[in-house]
Parts: sequence; structure tokens; C-alpha cells
Amino acid sequence: MLASLLGPAAAAAQDRPAEAPEAGADPQIEITAKPLTDTEQRRRDPVARTIYGREELERYGDISVGDALKRLPGVTMQGGSPRLRGLGAGYTQLLVNGEPAPPGFSLDNLSPGQVERIELTRGPSAEYSAQAVAGTVNIVLREAPRSRQRELTVRLGYQAVRPTVSANGSWGDRVGEGAGTLSWTVPAAVYQWRGRADTTSLRQALGPDGNPQRLDVAGTDQYWGHGFNLGPRLSWKLDEQDSLDWQTFAQRHDHDNQARFVTEVLEGQPPVSVDDRLRSGGGWQMLRSGLQWQRKQPDGSRWELRGGFQASSSRALGRTEGVDADGTPTLMRETRNHNSERSLTAGGKHGRPLGEVHTLVLGWDGERRRRTEQRSIVENGADLLPGFEGLPFEADLGRVALFAQDEWELAPRWSASLGLRGERIVTTSAGQDGPLRNTSQVITPLLHLNHRLDGAGKDLVRASLTRSYKAPELNQLMARPSINPQYPASGPNTEIHPDSIGNPALNPELATGLDLAFEQYLAQGGVLGIGGFYRRISGVIRNQVTLQAVPWAQVPRWVSQPVNLSQATSVGLELELKGRGDELLTALADRQPWLKGLNLRSSANVYRSSVDGIPGPDNRLAGQPPWSATAGFDQALGPAFGGPPLTVGASLAYTPGYRTQQTADRALVIDPVRSLDAYAMWAIARQTTLRLAASNLLADGSRSLTEVLPADDAPQFIDNTRSASRSFGLGLTARF
Repeated sequence: MLASLLGPAAAAAQDRPAEAPEAGADPQIEITAKPLTDTEQRRRDPVARTIYGREELERYGDISVGDALKRLPGVTMQGGSPRLRGLGAGYTQLLVNGEPAPPGFSLDNLSPGQVERIELTRGPSAEYSAQAVAGTVNIVLREAPRSRQRELTVRLGYQAVRPTVSANGSWGDRVGEGAGTLSWTVPAAVYQWRGRADTTSLRQALGPDGNPQRLDVAGTDQYWGHGFNLGPRLSWKLDEQDSLDWQTFAQRHDHDNQARFVTEVLEGQPPVSVDDRLRSGGGWQMLRSGLQWQRKQPDGSRWELRGGFQASSSRALGRTEGVDADGTPTLMRETRNHNSERSLTAGGKHGRPLGEVHTLVLGWDGERRRRTEQRSIVENGADLLPGFEGLPFEADLGRVALFAQDEWELAPRWSASLGLRGERIVTTSAGQDGPLRNTSQVITPLLHLNHRLDGAGKDLVRASLTRSYKAPELNQLMARPSINPQYPASGPNTEIHPDSIGNPALNPELATGLDLAFEQYLAQGGVLGIGGFYRRISGVIRNQVTLQAVPWAQVPRWVSQPVNLSQATSVGLELELKGRGDELLTALADRQPWLKGLNLRSSANVYRSSVDGIPGPDNRLAGQPPWSATAGFDQALGPAFGGPPLTVGASLAYTPGYRTQQTADRALVIDPVRSLDAYAMWAIARQTTLRLAASNLLADGSRSLTEVLPADDAPQFIDNTRSASRSFGLGLTARF
């Protein structure tokens, strides 16, 4: 009973015999608490949440958080952003310290040394926004330490072109004890990247003259850049009840790109230029700062208030020069982009125990955001899109949410988490005829139910019934056109080369979900998980290409515009197994002592989805493969073989190729993707490690085929391939 009142950390530390008191002395009870492991926190959490803390992040010496996420079950990385359950962009909520990540944020530029833990939640919770149809990835930055902290990592890398250098470190300490304690940490990183890719694009469509055209475009793309990020955090214990926490995160990077594309005309009229040289560059920067006050009262209740601001901006300048087959200059295109976003956030919550079986949490949060975009495309001395180029387009977003959550101990082996969250989102954007306003309200009830099959809770069954949604991106709501430069506005374009425009009338996608899972926790920290999910989604957003009369051209043009198309269903089965070799391979453990230093991990996922109103087969949700699998191992060689303290490991991920029927006559085909990474880490001294890593050892590139099969016209397609390079890195980490 005492352990339950003091919390799970104290309960986990009481398995030691008490010493007998001296004669005549008053009996004393000493309780020493130790932090829960990541696996233990996962087992105790009322919501299906997987936590990867400092121990897991430090074990493999990854270069970026993106590398760490690639090893996690059911996670795929695309464009520096994680995706859960195979679903495409927007279905997975990415948070940084519980707040939405800013536009342009990439986990590939964040070092694991700057992260305290990664939280993976398969379903929505009332505390965070319910924009989590597939789940939530929350990146919690480094917390202020309880003791002095000094660490530095220096890396040398190579990918295809030339070496790069990067470094990250953390400096922190704690001053005082009890009331008035001040602790702080300053994690920082500087980094470079450089790469090269060869591309090919085979295109078949109608040319500007209306006759069949077939082009083969070969290109070489070189890219490089550098940046830094900084995340200072300060925690101040005002008194025995109150504490104040301040954290700031700043990031900036600059990038450059140089490419050449040579076009071979296989059929039809040649384009304006057949030899194009592109040079572009730009930058992105972000500043986020927040303040949080907490009060913990003797009766177990808690108060929390927080507020913060965020500012981000990006800029880009590109110049393309092209010549025709005779070498005569025929194209000079200059593109300028400048986007900025500002936001203010505020929130609070109050939690208190209600008797012995309920813990009630009430809260609210709000956000006010403004995004401004300014673009200019000048081709051969004239605006590509007169009346639009150079004009700023603005969008404002206001969001207010109220939530309530009750953690309820139904019985000794049964627990539930009931939640209700209501959100109201108002978006105002610029249009041709004045401001356009979009208002949506979403009510999301949530129920998470857990049943411990044994008294220790080593075998656990989870069930969740939830409501979640996917809100349109701001750029999808902005009624700003973008012309396809391959077909000037003076004439028609083709269905496979459409212009694009936003849709201010978009509504959120709403999803009703059911999750079931069985989790078995092994004695030495291993986990076996088997789960399934179901999602019924209404208002699915798809880009629809139609022939329209548009204000920027004298003739009708094909235009791609996001619309709420129809309903969809997604189901899946997820398997996870990880643990020590001697625990998973018990029959060999006595004869093979090296199994004690072996850690194994694997996952397999099967997905099926269908979108109503689109003919099958392959009318799946965008970006969701039919299945995926990962496997990996880490082996400590030193203790087993009498050699130096060396650890080696590898991870393999595979996603098969698949076809997605996007509309009745448009489809996208993706080739299989394989990813093999390996590393070797040597503990030179107690606080110093040297790590050699290799990524994408199979050097698999990517291929995508977009095809349009109109009923009354010739087939059109674009077949793109892009090569990939192996990358290598050597890093030295020291702690002082």
C-alpha cells in the first residue's frame, strides 16, 4: 500500500531485505527509488505508448534522430519525417516537446544527443491534439540534469562527393538543493551534409503543339549544406510545491543545389530547351521558446500553465539556364520564394485524484498562427503568371481545444482511460474575391482499456476505441495557383502535367478507430507484441485533376486541386519481438554464452486499405504499402570473446513495391525499398566511445511511375528514377 502511494518508481525498488534495527533504536524504513526502464514505463502506461529513452538513444551512437527512428517497429522515414502504420504524410502527428513541429523541420538534422526520449503513441490521447489518425511521435528535448553533465561528439562523414564534419555536445549542471534548486543544460550541434544523385525521367504525353511527345531526360544533382541547432533548458524549483521550466529551441541551415538535365527527344516536338543548368540555394530558420509553471500539492493534485511563441522562415533563389539543340540560349528562369510563419500558443491543465480509483485531468490549449508566402517566377524577362507573381498570400489559423481525461482503476487487473476532446479550428486565407474563411469543429471521444492477465502485469491486453482527425495543411487551403512551367499559360497543358491550386473549402478527415493488442513482457526486458487496428475515415483528401477554365490562361487547363473525395477503410496487423539472445533462444543459451551480449529486434506489419469511389484493385490510401518488415541485432563482442569492449550491429528494413490507384484514370507505382545500416562501436575508455557507421549499404535508389490512362486519349506517363549513395561516418564521443 505504501509503495502504491509513493509511486511506481518506489515500488520497483523495494525488493531488498531490510536490515534489523539496533537494540533500543527506533525502527527506520529507508526507501530508495530508481528510475523506471523504458520497457517498464511502457507496461505501466494507461495508453499504448512506447518510450525510447537516453539509454536506447545512446546505445547505437546514431548520427541523427531519423536514424534512430528507422529501427523502431512500424516506423518508416520519408523526407525527414516519420510515418506510422504505413500511412502517408499528415496522418502521423509529429510533436516537439508536445507542440506541433514547425514547417520545414527535419529529424535528419537533429542529433540524438539533444533528445531526452522519443514517445510513440499508436492512438490519440486527450492531452494532445487528436490529429493522429496513425499515431503520434513526440520528440522530448534534453531535460535539465540532476548532476553535472559534459559530453561532446565529433563526427567525420562521407557520402558520394567529399567528407563532411559535424559535432554536438551538451553542457549542464545543478546548483543548490531543495527549494531554490536551479538546474540547466545547453545542448548544441553543428552539422554539414553533401551528396549526389543521378536521375532519369522518361515522359510521354502530348506536346505543346497537341501531337504525341516522348522525352528521355537524364540529370545529375549535387546538393550540400550546413546548419546548427541549440536547445537550452532551465528548471527552477521555486519552493516545495512550485517549479518553473523554460526551454528554447533554435535551428538554422543553409543549402545549395547544382544540377544539369539533358533531354533526348524520342518523338514529337522538342521542348524550348534540351540542355538545362540549374543553380539554387536558400535557408531555413526557426526559433521556439516556452515557459511552463507547475504546482504539486500535498493532496496529489497538480496545476500546470504554459505559454510560448514560435517563428520560422524559409527563403530560396533558383536560376535555370537552357539552350536548344543548336546551343542557342532559349530559357532564363529565375524563381524566388520567401515563406514565414508566426504562432503563439498557450495551455493549462489541472489533475487531481478522486478517491482511490480515479484521477481526473481537465485542460485547454490554444494556438494563433499566421503564414505568409511570397513567390516570384520570371521567365525570359516576364512574369510566368501575371497578376499572381510577387504578391504575398496570407493565411491565419486559430485553434482552441478543451479536454477531460479520467484514469480509472476498474478492478485489481482492469484499468481504463476515458477522454473527451473538442477542438475548433478557424482558417482565413486570401482569395481572388477577398478573404476566404474555413471553420471546422471536431469532437473526439477516447477510450483506452487495459487488462493484466497476471498479477504482475507481465501479460497485458489493450483495447482502444478512439476518434481522430487529419486537418488540411495551410498550403492546401490557400487559393494560390502554381503553373506547370513545361506548358506556358499561353496554351493548353496535359493531364499528367497539371497546374495546381489550393481549396479553402476543405474539411478535416475524420477517423473512427479500434485498436487491439497483446503484450508480453519477458523477465530480462524483452517484449512480444501482437496488435491489430481498424480505421474508418470520412472526407478523405485527394488531389483531383480536372480540366477547368482558369483566370490565368485564355484556354482551359488541367488543374490539380485537393478535395474531400469520399470515405476509406484501413486495417492492419502489427507484430513486434525484441529481447536478449539468451532470453529468446533459451535452447542455445547454455551452450552459447555470447547470446547474453546479443540483442535482437524485429517487426512485421501487414496493411490493407481501400478508398470508396475509386475503382480497384489498388485503391489504397496514399503512401500505404501492403506490408513492411524490419530486423536488426546488436552484439557485444568484448565480454564473450575476451577482446576489446566492441559492439557491432545492423538493421534491415524492407518495403515492397506497390501500385496506388489515385483516381479513376491516374495511378502511382512505387518500386521496392531496401535499407541496410551497420555500425561498430568501441568503448575506448569508461566515458569515451568511437563509432564507425555505414548507411544504405545496398545503395538502393528509388523509382516511381505516374500514369494516366484516359478513356479517349493516348496513355501518358512519367517514369522517374533516382540513384542513392552509401554513406559512412566516424564519430568520437567523450563525457567529462
